[in-house]
Amino acid sequence: MRQRRTDLALEAKELWEESARQTARLEGVAAFTETREGFLTETVEILDERGEKALGKPAGRYVTLTMDGLARREEGAFPRAARAVGGELARLMDGVPDRGLALVVGLGNRAITPDAIGPKVHEHTLVTRHLVEQIPEHFGAFRPVASLSAGVLGATGMESGELAQAVCRRLKPACVVAVDALASRSLKRLCRTVQLSDTGIAPGSGVGNHRWALDRASLGVPVLAVGVPTVVDASTLAADLLGQEELPPLGEGRDLLVTPKDIDSQVDDLAKVIGYGISLALQPGLDVADLDLLLS
Repeated sequence: MRQRRTDLALEAKELWEESARQTARLEGVAAFTETREGFLTETVEILDERGEKALGKPAGRYVTLTMDGLARREEGAFPRAARAVGGELARLMDGVPDRGLALVVGLGNRAITPDAIGPKVHEHTLVTRHLVEQIPEHFGAFRPVASLSAGVLGATGMESGELAQAVCRRLKPACVVAVDALASRSLKRLCRTVQLSDTGIAPGSGVGNHRWALDRASLGVPVLAVGVPTVVDASTLAADLLGQEELPPLGEGRDLLVTPKDIDSQVDDLAKVIGYGISLALQPGLDVADLDLLLS
């Protein structure tokens, strides 16, 4: 039986709980809920091999921010969302040197809107490496940040992971922040949630085209991942809507992905939130108003 498809650790935990016997206990996993800047924050920590096997994800910390207020365009939602992303990312970066170069890698295909989160994020990320080196009298207090829009294999002839690895060898960053689109099991989480983790990322997750992973093992430095679910697998969605445990046979439609009709505006909004959030985490002395000025 094919499993419901999701890239969110929170949903993997929910699926395990739905399929497990009532007396079963999820071993090797810890979970807790908080709020940050008024947004629901749900954390899943995979502690050991038991948790990895149960949820099908590598050990580490996964934080899911739910941003319904942003989708409704509530007053003040954008700066709160950016600060929430920045705060959780800064927490995940605990132990990473706070002065070394940070490399932001946007993964995905700009030509495919649901997969364009990564390429668009770098447009809203404050890059400072060149400024720190060339104008130290004004930018010497900033952390050096470089940003890379890696493209896709079909357009560049290079795996995103190969390109990121080559850049890491040249620049020797203290950490990498990788951004990509993800897949959810639920319509209610599409473009409503942001997942952050300290485990790295596999490019192409959101469009079902898993490639070379970007993680500490492949790049040699800590890799923080930021992802937004922009698609739902059609068979997974059908099973949820029908209330079935098994995925229905969809024939030729088994490879379909479903995405919101206003995906273009939602991707633009979330790319800006994530870009600002990353910049706030890397430059803790700045606020949203400062970024508005510096990125305008």
